[in-house]
Amino acid sequence: MTEILILKTAALGDVLRTTSILPGLKERYPGCRITWVTAPGAVDLVRTHPQVDAVETLDPSSESAAEDLATRLGETRWTKLISLDDELPLCRLAARLSSEQLSGAYLGDDGRSTYTPDVAPWFDMGLLSVHGKSRADQLKVLNTRSHPQIFAEMLGIRMGKPRLVLSAEARAFARSFAERHGLEPGRLLVGLNTGAGGRWLSKQLSVERTVELGRLVARARHGDVTFVVFGGPPEARRNQAIVAGFSAEGLPCVDAGCENGLLQFAALIELCDLLVASDSLALHVAIALDVRVVAFFAPTSAAEIELYNLGEKVASTAPDYCSYRRDADTSTITAERLASSVLAQLDATCGHQGTAAV
Repeated sequence: MTEILILKTAALGDVLRTTSILPGLKERYPGCRITWVTAPGAVDLVRTHPQVDAVETLDPSSESAAEDLATRLGETRWTKLISLDDELPLCRLAARLSSEQLSGAYLGDDGRSTYTPDVAPWFDMGLLSVHGKSRADQLKVLNTRSHPQIFAEMLGIRMGKPRLVLSAEARAFARSFAERHGLEPGRLLVGLNTGAGGRWLSKQLSVERTVELGRLVARARHGDVTFVVFGGPPEARRNQAIVAGFSAEGLPCVDAGCENGLLQFAALIELCDLLVASDSLALHVAIALDVRVVAFFAPTSAAEIELYNLGEKVASTAPDYCSYRRDADTSTITAERLASSVLAQLDATCGHQGTAAV
């Protein structure tokens, strides 16, 4: 049997996005068995996928866990090993395992992490780049291909689409949430995930601009929209401020909560007709669930994201766009630009035409 091992543990959005390679691998290697190594916190993103046959977990910070996993995985002769993380424990694991073909990052004989030539289009733009960080940053700016395109070309497979399969429990949680908050089936539901955690503040949209976006959309849609605010634990206070701002405007808005499990979070996003999102996990969840999106970008690259005809991108036009600066200028991502895209996508989703101008 063809045994394929995928090493991909971080970050959550990247793990989900990488599931785009699964359909192509199954087509190229008929009857193959795919095992995925991921972080404990990312298991729910891959364990329900029908093309993942087994999931192993690894906490890269635990040397003993890495040793135990290496021993278990070492019992299999892997046909193909795909190593897509640059962390040292993952590189060390890739180097230890026996495989007929390695594609990706590994620990070289000199004790340094490196990568195989076939995956240069990916790793040349990252921390392991053989060209150095400065050139890697330049290559990211110059890149015009999405990550799924790059992965497909590197691995010699067709470009697939990320997929997230929700559990019955997660969908039941979402139904209960909708009933509890009186979310009516015939009313448009627009999700807002405009935060970005604590690390990338320049990825986010301000509270004030988020509220202004809601006001513009609600006015143009004659009030037939309910908003749902999403985020993780770092956004709790921020989201409370957004909900308060919507309330002050007389706009219906529900806080989805910031402590939901991954599949619960995803099931709530699936309720939405449209999600407005920063470059974040929520964006990748929406794409994987075929939820229409309007995504905005300032410090990171819009080109890297494949939307699969599910929405629009709104990119900063400031000089430091795609600079990967934590203080990148977001002033050109205006509520008016976002509202225009949101209204166009709502028209596309609902078949409505002639939405009022912003």
